[in-house]
Amino acid sequence: MSDQNLSEPFQKNRPHLRALAYRMLGNQSEADDAVQEAWLRLNRAGSAGVENLGAWLTTVVARVCLDMLRSRKARREELLDVQLPEPAPSPEHGAQPERDRLLADSIGLALLVVLETLAPAERVAFVLHDLFDLPFDEIAPIVGRSPTATRQLASRARRHVQGAGPNPDADISRQRVVVDAFLAASRGGDFSALLAVLDPEVALLPDQTAQAASAEGKMRGGPDFERETRGADAVARAFSGRAKGAQPALIDGAVGAVWAPGGRVRVAFAITIVANRIAEIELLADTARIELMDIEILTQ
Repeated sequence: MSDQNLSEPFQKNRPHLRALAYRMLGNQSEADDAVQEAWLRLNRAGSAGVENLGAWLTTVVARVCLDMLRSRKARREELLDVQLPEPAPSPEHGAQPERDRLLADSIGLALLVVLETLAPAERVAFVLHDLFDLPFDEIAPIVGRSPTATRQLASRARRHVQGAGPNPDADISRQRVVVDAFLAASRGGDFSALLAVLDPEVALLPDQTAQAASAEGKMRGGPDFERETRGADAVARAFSGRAKGAQPALIDGAVGAVWAPGGRVRVAFAITIVANRIAEIELLADTARIELMDIEILTQ
C-alpha cells in the first residue's frame, strides 16, 4: 500500500475503531483520543509493509486502550458521560425508536458497568474476542500472553459478564491474611498449608518476560514459572520451598506480592483471592507493565 493518501482508508476504518475503543474504555472522549493516537502513529510509521491496514489499526487501538486502562490503576471512574450508539431497528417488528433506544441504553450501560469491573487485560481480551470476533492468537500479542492464557482471560471475563463467576474478595485485611499464609507456606515448604490456601482450580499465569527470565535461570531462588500452571497440586509444587525473597505488597489496590531486590520491583505477583483462597497468581516481569502499576511494598 502506498504511503500517500492514508486519510481515506483510515476514515473507512474509523467507525470500527471508535466502536472498538468505546467498548474498551466506556468513554467516548477517551475512545476518540485512542483513535486519534492510532492516526498519529499511522502517519509516523507509514503503511510500508502493512498488508492489512484494518488489522494493523485494530491492533494499535487495542494496545492504546490497554495502556489507558492500565493507567487508570485502582481508580473506579464513574461513567458520567457515556454515549451509547444508536440502536438498530428491529427487522421483525419494524422501527420503534423509543423502545429500541431504551433497550439499547439499558443493555449497553449494563455491559459497560460490568466491563468496568474487569482487569484491563480481561476487558481487552473479552471485547476483542466476544464482541469483535478476533481469534486468540491475534489477541495474545496485544495483551502480552500466550493464546491459552488469553483464552482464559476472555473466559474469566465472560463469567463475570454473565454473572456466573464469584467476585474476588475485596477486604484488604482478609487478602493480607491469605497472602501472608501463602508466602509463609511457600518459604517453609509446607505443601499441605499451600494446598489449604489455594483454590483447587488455581491458575499460575506468567507473562512472556517472566517465562523467558525463568527459562534462562535469571530468577534464582524463585518458583519455576516457565509455563502456565493450573490446579492446586501443580501450583503448590511450583512454590513449595521457593519465593523466599517475595514480599507482600499492595498492587493496584489489592494485596499481592513482589520480588524487589534492592527495593526495585522486578516481578509482581498479582493475586486474585476468592472465598479466602487464591484463585489466580499472575506473574508480571515486564518492566513497562510494572511501571504502570501502583505498587506499595507492605511491612512484614
